[in-house]
Amino acid sequence: MNLRPTQSRQPVREAWTLERLQFERSLALGCAIESTTAAAYDSHLNSYLNFCRLHHRAVEPTEDTLSFYVVWLSHHIEPRSVDSYLSGIVNRLETHFPHVRQARQSLLVTRTLKGCKRRLSKPVRRKQPLTLEDLALVVDTLASSNSYDDLLFVTLLVTGFKTLQRLAELCWPNAKRHQSYRKVPLRHTLTLTSTSASYTLPHHKSSTLGVGCEILVLGEPGGRVDPLRLLESYVAARDGLFPHHPQLWLAASGTIPTRAWFMRYLRRFFPPTISGHSMRAGGATALAASGVAPALPEAL
Repeated sequence: MNLRPTQSRQPVREAWTLERLQFERSLALGCAIESTTAAAYDSHLNSYLNFCRLHHRAVEPTEDTLSFYVVWLSHHIEPRSVDSYLSGIVNRLETHFPHVRQARQSLLVTRTLKGCKRRLSKPVRRKQPLTLEDLALVVDTLASSNSYDDLLFVTLLVTGFKTLQRLAELCWPNAKRHQSYRKVPLRHTLTLTSTSASYTLPHHKSSTLGVGCEILVLGEPGGRVDPLRLLESYVAARDGLFPHHPQLWLAASGTIPTRAWFMRYLRRFFPPTISGHSMRAGGATALAASGVAPALPEAL
């Protein structure tokens, strides 16, 4: 094909070596999925390899093998979760078996999975959402406390509830290999006014482009729980203890609070039917009860 260059001028750019191209491509491929997702995919692949070993089947993911795997796994875990297992298997095996995605989408596999869901699925058990009364209980209980960590916990709890944040956006994962500073909100992005506060969340789960969003906290001076007043109190205490630390959320130890740290606090007030996701679910429920259109919480 003989393509003639157009009249548009191109900026001067240097040519890369093959080694540089391969290196940069490797970095891009490594950033394609989150480390937590990659770890889950590895676990799913191990489950599939274990199935092949137990049943003396070849590792090649044919329609037959995948459909047998679906039936076997659906008798051990909730069939609705098998979808995510198949996604992990496809992701990890596609470079070795290019046809795996086609086999996954075949009628034999999809209908086998559909049948297992109808036959073996159990009712969904969701964690209970937090309520405004639950928040008020924690705020009133810790109101007289002079503990810095108590103030941090109640601020995280109320902020997550009011802004519909996920626990992973407020705290670090427990596993160090999944902890990344590119997801950490920074103190210098926080702006406080008399009626609101805002800060930058550099990365969130819904972002496919790796960009974050602006978190807005509105004051509720007439309410029983005022998220802005709590945030102001926390920031004053934080700046007094750690004036030179860049992170917004810091525990008394000077480290970013982890999920385990938050859950230990949560268990002091609520039973296991309340989880970290209960903040986001409760905040969305409260918005819907106040008359906000359901499409708005769903989009966040």
